[in-house]
Amino acid sequence: MQKKILIVDDDQAIAGVIAEFVKLEGYGAATADSPNDALHLLSQDRFDAFLLDVDMPGGSGISLCRAIRGMKEYEAVPILFITAKPSHLEEAFAAGCDDFIDKPIDHRILRARLRGHMERAEQAVLLSSTRRLLDQYVSKRTREIVEKEALTGELPQPHRRNLVVLFTDIRGFTSLSEQVDPGELFSLISAELAIQVNLVYRYGGYVDKFGGDGLMAVFDGDDMATQSCLCALEMIRHASAASPGDRRIEQVGIGIHLGPVVIGNIGSTVHLDYSVIGMAVNLASRLCSQAPPLAIIVSKAVRDTVANGSCLTFTDGRQVAIRGLTDLVTVYTLGSDRE
Repeated sequence: MQKKILIVDDDQAIAGVIAEFVKLEGYGAATADSPNDALHLLSQDRFDAFLLDVDMPGGSGISLCRAIRGMKEYEAVPILFITAKPSHLEEAFAAGCDDFIDKPIDHRILRARLRGHMERAEQAVLLSSTRRLLDQYVSKRTREIVEKEALTGELPQPHRRNLVVLFTDIRGFTSLSEQVDPGELFSLISAELAIQVNLVYRYGGYVDKFGGDGLMAVFDGDDMATQSCLCALEMIRHASAASPGDRRIEQVGIGIHLGPVVIGNIGSTVHLDYSVIGMAVNLASRLCSQAPPLAIIVSKAVRDTVANGSCLTFTDGRQVAIRGLTDLVTVYTLGSDRE
């Protein structure tokens, strides 16, 4: 699609000359003789760059620049002033312009400046789009770490923290995979995991990784135990709401544990994963594997940390053997007194 530039100058002869030059460079062009006329055009069309005069009888080009920058869709578009009054330089840049070109116009300078700013704007759009897409593939926490590393040039050192780790798993996945078409199976799993992901973020956690037919989520903060439990209950309520005969994932089991983990970068310079590891992670995974369908198994550490006065209930306290651990582990079944 051809990019379009809006030229705002009360001298229509000058605006027309600039417009013809812009067209020769392969851009579309529109002209306005006042800020009000420009704002009217903005309400009807979308522009990719602006060439503005500073002083016009109908108002200030600097005020127009400020108004354009205040519009979300124009936060990063190039705005260049073309004027015979460079004394306004500081005020113009404070209003959000990108460049300043003196009159009379040297077409070589205008071409070079305009082309450079348009290319930078295209790169900014590409970067923003790539970032939005990456946000769908990596956790917010991972993105923040990457951005920090890009600024400092240093990888953060691994560190220990007490966190809540939550695992989900779909029971009977192997049997289900034999009964339905692979395409339908993928859609069913994806739909269920999408709901789980949204709930994790709604309750203040983040998804560390997917495990095929389940996920691993991490919660931190003062209320992490309560929030993780409320999130798990919501997942189970959703899974158990299916009507008989629905083609849906119903048999979900969940395990939750709170304990010390090591959080940091794992891998090599070729491929890194910012993740949490440790016995607390392994235990949460083991509790998940012990959870019956539509049940949540939590450790004693989670129960003891849940905020007083919450609606959560912990029943069927028992000691169980966990593979890899010598001592028995006390676990509970999580429920709610609102059920």
